[in-house]
Amino acid sequence: MNNVSLINGPNLNMLGIREIEIYGSTSYETLIKDFDVAAKKLGFNVEIFQSNIEGELVQYIQKLSKLNNNWIIINPGAYTHTSIALRDALSIFIQNNKVVEVHVSSPNNRESFRKINLIEDLCEKSFVGLGIQGYFEALRYISEHL
Repeated sequence: MNNVSLINGPNLNMLGIREIEIYGSTSYETLIKDFDVAAKKLGFNVEIFQSNIEGELVQYIQKLSKLNNNWIIINPGAYTHTSIALRDALSIFIQNNKVVEVHVSSPNNRESFRKINLIEDLCEKSFVGLGIQGYFEALRYISEHL
């Protein structure tokens, strides 16, 4: 069985509450439940991790970096635009593993500071602006590229 880790950064736990016109009305709890079901249907072992704290995200990715042939689906939230530490952790992870990036909204269609993406070149693929459907597209992508 293949392993996939879903990592969500700051404020993603507020889906369904935060700026519904941008992020939609689906709650984080519903997303996680539906993601877990979809991943298992595709035959994945899945771990889900969310933190609002940069160091916790870095530590979690470092732990995963000790594995081989695993995938991360990551939505780093605001850390996409600011965290060199997160980028460095992902650069270690991709030595033996792969990353797919997801963004619920389309950062390029938002504030200018969101146009900076510090991780996109480390990612095998990016799904942006598809709402929460981007998470499921990422799962499908991985299942097709094993």
